[in-house]
Amino acid sequence: MKKTFYSLTLGLACMASAASAQQGQLGNIADRLAAAPQSRQCATMDVLNAQLAADPALAQRMERIESQTRQYVSNPALKRTTAAITIPVVVHVLYNTAAQNVSDAQVQAQIDVLNQDFAKLNADASLIPAAFSGAAANTNIQFTLAKRTPTGTATTGIIHKATKTTSWSSNDAVKNSKRGGDDAWDATKYLNIWVCNLGQGLLGYAQFPGGAAATDGVVVLYSSLPGGTAKPYDKGRTATHEVGHWLNLRHIWGDASCGNDLVADTPTQQTSNYGCPTFPKVTCSNGPNGDMFMNYMDYTDDACMYMFTNGQSSRMNALFATGGARAGLATSTGGTAPLLASTAAESLTVYPNPTTDQLSIRTGLNTPAANWNAKVYDLRGFEMKQVRTNNGDVDVSSLPTGLYHLVLSDGKSTQHQSFRKE
Repeated sequence: MKKTFYSLTLGLACMASAASAQQGQLGNIADRLAAAPQSRQCATMDVLNAQLAADPALAQRMERIESQTRQYVSNPALKRTTAAITIPVVVHVLYNTAAQNVSDAQVQAQIDVLNQDFAKLNADASLIPAAFSGAAANTNIQFTLAKRTPTGTATTGIIHKATKTTSWSSNDAVKNSKRGGDDAWDATKYLNIWVCNLGQGLLGYAQFPGGAAATDGVVVLYSSLPGGTAKPYDKGRTATHEVGHWLNLRHIWGDASCGNDLVADTPTQQTSNYGCPTFPKVTCSNGPNGDMFMNYMDYTDDACMYMFTNGQSSRMNALFATGGARAGLATSTGGTAPLLASTAAESLTVYPNPTTDQLSIRTGLNTPAANWNAKVYDLRGFEMKQVRTNNGDVDVSSLPTGLYHLVLSDGKSTQHQSFRKE
C-alpha cells in the first residue's frame, strides 16, 4: 500500500504543469488518501513501546497505576456509581488544506458522540447481542469543550492552527509548536485531542496514563470525525476508541494471540476483528457467544462497534479515584466558564429533542427567544438553508433524518446546541 501511495504521488507530480498546480494536486491526493483508509489502524501500542524504550521509568509508573487499578476493581466499596466525571476537552485542529480545517460544529458533533458512547446513550446500543447486553456499561464519564484556558480566560475549547506540515506520523510532532504542531494544555486539567491529517494509513493513537505530560492526549484523523469522509470510519468512533486507550483500556484481544486485555468481562479472542462480523464469531474456545467484536476497543467498522463493558468502566473509573492517575481531572475548572462570561449569557432551552418538525427556543423565563438568530448545520459544518425561523421557533421539517448542530446568536453571545431530526 505504501509503494502504491508513493508511485501515485510521484506520477501525478510529474504530470503537473506548474509548481502551484503541482502543490494543489498533491494536497488533494493526500486528502483523498487520508479520507479513505483501507482498514482501522491504531498506533497506540507502537507509541507505548517506543516510549517504554526511551524512558525506563515509564514501566514503573505504569505498574503503580496497574496496582491502584487492581485494588480499585477488587474492592466494591471504592467504586463510584453515581455522579459522572466531566472531563474538559481542548481540541487542536491542525490543517494544511481547507478540508482538514474541520468546523466547530463537527468538533462539537465529535464531543456529542463521545458523550453518547461513554454513557451508553448511543442509538446503536440496541444492537448489542442479548448475550452481552448485561455487560454493557454507562461509564459515568462525560466530556465538555473547555470554557476557560489554563490562564483563566474564556475559550471555546477549539484551536484552529494552519501548518506547513502536509501529513503527520505517530512521532508526537503534532503536539509540539516548534515542530509545526500545537502544544498541549495542562494534562492534569484537560484532555487534549489533536485533529490532523495522519499519514501511513493511521486513524489515530493515544497515550496511556503514566506518560509525559507534554505528549498526553489523543490524536485522530480529521476525516474520522462524525460526517467525515473516512468511510467506514466516519461516525466518530475512532475518538471513542482512542479515548478508551487514554483512559487505560487495552485492545480487546490483548495485542497477542488469545491475549489479555486486563478486563474480566471481555471474552478472550484470538486477534482483532475488521469490518462487520456476524454474531457469534467463536475464537480461542470462547463459545457459544464468541468474540465481543462490537466493543469499542476492537477494530471493527464505526457502524459495528457500540459498547464498553462494566469491567472496562471500572478500569477507567479507577483513574479518578483517590490516588488515580487522572484524579486531577475530576476537580478541574476547565469546563466552567469564567464568571463574567457565564453571567453575561442568557440561558436558553431547546425542545423537543429529538424532533420531527419543529424546535422551540425559550429563554430562562420560558418566553420565546425572539431576539436570537438560529442557524442549523450538518455534521460536516454545512449550513442547512432550508430551515425557517419565526419568533423563537425553528421549522426543521424539511431536513433529512440525522444529527444537526444549532448555533444561536443574539449579536452579543453565541450558544451551541445539538439535536436529532427523526
